[in-house]
Order: sequence, then C-alpha cells, then structure tokens
Amino acid sequence: MAGGQERILRGRIRTVQATKKITRAMELIAASRIVKAQQRVSAAVPYSEQITEVVKDLAAAGGASQSLLLNGRSEVRTTAYVVIAADRGLCGGYNAGVQRAAEGEVKADVLAGKDYELITVGRKAEGYFKFRGYKIGASFSGFSGAPSYANAREIGQEVIKRFLDGDFDRVQLVYTRFISAGSQEVVLRPLVPLDKETVAGGDGRPPESAGAADYEFEPDPGTILDTLLPRYIEARIYAAMLNAAASEHAFRQRAMKSATDNAEELIKNLSRVMNRARQDSITTEIMEIVSGSEALSGGRSVRLVQLIDLGPIE
Repeated sequence: MAGGQERILRGRIRTVQATKKITRAMELIAASRIVKAQQRVSAAVPYSEQITEVVKDLAAAGGASQSLLLNGRSEVRTTAYVVIAADRGLCGGYNAGVQRAAEGEVKADVLAGKDYELITVGRKAEGYFKFRGYKIGASFSGFSGAPSYANAREIGQEVIKRFLDGDFDRVQLVYTRFISAGSQEVVLRPLVPLDKETVAGGDGRPPESAGAADYEFEPDPGTILDTLLPRYIEARIYAAMLNAAASEHAFRQRAMKSATDNAEELIKNLSRVMNRARQDSITTEIMEIVSGSEALSGGRSVRLVQLIDLGPIE
C-alpha cells in the first residue's frame, strides 16, 4: 500500500516539475516582452503629444463649431464601449478587470434607460460578453500582444463611421493603463465626441507651455479638423492598445511567477509526504522481517518431555 502511494506521489511530483518549467519559461518571455512593449508606448508619446497640440490649436481657432466629432449630439441615447482585453489567458486578473469595468458601465446605462453597444478587442472580451448575451457591434482580435497602427486604424474607421451614421452618440474606451512594470490600472476614457477636456487628457500628456502660439491655417481650421480628427482618434486608440499590451505582459509575468512559486511549494510538500510514505514503508518492512525472524526462531526450540513409568494400573 505504501509502495503504491509512493509511486503515485512520484508521478505527481514529475507532473508539477514539468508544469513549473512551462510557467518559468512563460514568466521569462513575458518579462522580456514588457520591455519591448514599454518602449513602444514611449515611442508613441511624441506623436500623440504633437497631434494633441495641433487639435487644441485648431479647436481654439474656431474649428470646433464645424465638427460633429468635437461637438457631439445634444442627447446621448446610445453609448458604445471599446473594450480592449487579451487574446489569451494565463495573465491573472487582467481580462477580468477590464470585463468587470465595462460590464458595470453597461449595467448603469441599462438602469438609466439608455442603450449600449460593445466593440470588443481581444478574444477574451468577445467570448465573455457573447456568452452572457450582451450586444456586440463589432469584434477585433489576433493582435493583443503586439498591436500595430493598422489595427488601430481599422478600429477607428469602424467607430467613426458608425458614430457619424448615428448608430451611437458617444464612444468610451475601456482598457488597462500601463504605469510601470508593477502598477497598472483599468481606466474609462471618452473617445468620441472630443470636447476640450478630452483633448487635454490622454496617455500622451503635452508639456505645459507659457502661452499659446499664434498660427495661420490654410485651408480653414474646420477643414483641417475634418481631416485630422480621424487620425487623432486612431492615435488615441493606438495608444490605448499599446498600454493594454504592456499591461497584459506585466500581468502575465506576475501570474507566471506566482504559479512557479506555487509549483515549488507544492513540490516541497509532496516530497515531504513521499518521504514519510517511504519511511513508513521501510518501517513496515523491518517490522515484518523482525516478526518473521521471531516466528522462525520460536519454531526451532524443542521442548524435552520426560516420561515416568508409574507401573501397571490395577
């Protein structure tokens, strides 16, 4: 019985050791990808800063009154949420945090009597909301780990087209903002319409300046805004996707490190149990040998019996 238990424990230890090798490899891969993703986030900041400055100057020059993307609609009846999650799991609570945030906003809209629509980015977000019966207007996937500007352009064109067609009156971004390798936060940011407060925010914050520059625009600011605003919306989506990718790698690195540590602890515990089982098996065998030896030595002892002649019985 003890020998069979020892074999089972040895098999479990080998299985956990194999799992530990996988989680350790995934931890190292995620750690290396965090650096690359962080560099991509930093590289996108100058473009975001410059286009933000130009949009602010155009809006101040009077272009805002001619653009629906800046003014929006008087009444917000339908809100679209662009939910950016991952294509894969094994990244701790990364996907769950984004999903809960978007789900909370949707429930608040439903309670307020307003309509909603979801635009999911990543297979995990699509599967989560589709399984629960939420309304999904469009889905994009296959690039969560390393998004490109072409992916952001595709999403931006879909959002802008449907907003201008009147399918929804407001668009919100739900994603995980990358602060550092050890700190990320789920944020909800307005995307369309772009009012002055929205233009002043974002992931690429422009530096403070002493005063506004004086520009002459050719053609007029409204025409330039009509051309520039779609690019600006795409840039904001791209920045959000880069932040989300870096956050995904950071979450996966921490999750795999925790899994590796748990595997090591489990191996130690199983080794202790196996050693106890082996000791019990050895002790049992020794007791059996001693008992058998005592039994054999007791069988060899010959008892001498003396017969006494009592004579004939009368």
